Amino acid sequence: MLGRPKFVLASGSPRRLSLLNQAGIEPDALRPADVDETPKRGELPRACANRLARAKADAALKSVHLDDELRGSFILAADTVVAVGRRILPKANLVDEASQCLRLLSGRNHRVYTAICLVTPREAFRQRLIETRVRFKRLSEDDIQAYIGSGEWRGKAGGYAVQGIAGSFVVKLVGSYSNVVGLPLYEAVTLLGGEGFPVRFGWLNAAGAPASRPPRRRGRSARRAAATSTSTAGFPASTSFPAPRMTRKIRNRRDFSAFCPPGGDGQDGPAPL
Repeated sequence: MLGRPKFVLASGSPRRLSLLNQAGIEPDALRPADVDETPKRGELPRACANRLARAKADAALKSVHLDDELRGSFILAADTVVAVGRRILPKANLVDEASQCLRLLSGRNHRVYTAICLVTPREAFRQRLIETRVRFKRLSEDDIQAYIGSGEWRGKAGGYAVQGIAGSFVVKLVGSYSNVVGLPLYEAVTLLGGEGFPVRFGWLNAAGAPASRPPRRRGRSARRAAATSTSTAGFPASTSFPAPRMTRKIRNRRDFSAFCPPGGDGQDGPAPL
């Protein structure tokens, strides 16, 4: 895109891409990073998310260095971790993994951490970590088996996708919803904007081209157009309405003069009662 710096998303996740598009931001390229996402022994969820987001950003930066058109781009990487206490849940790819995750999450609170790492055109690194607390309802065996059959858990951290069927499992969510989907949108856009990326550049075209405004009319043509236009209340301007009725009872000439001040109707004063 012309008129703004290049922007690279270091992810192949359609959910993260969709969230950025929702904010009116269209990446110029996708550079999914091939890194080992296995947690280290004894690694805490926060540290794991931060480490993997930085590793993805480093890998994407190396890839961008090999592309002349993308050099000097903003690069955004992210990693999401689902944890129950200190236990990090896997990104389920097998039925057994997904089943174990769902049974562990059933009726319990868990936390979703997403670390985002931004590389600026000067190759400075900026990181944020966002936490969201989620509570699932108690899942029956039928719930688990039916959800496994849906297949939407594949490749998802914690073995579920909150933007899909699993959204009906959520009893309570405290924090960023988009963080649970895979990218904390507010924090990501704020981080980009704070480093000088024009986050509003694509807003004008986000909802399609704006309707063209009719030319401004003057003189008689303007009055003629106003006569056939529609008022802000939704009625044609030519519609006649009955005059408002006086609800106050007039007891004497002084009260009447309050409604009809002298000269108000082109006469010297109110007509005699």
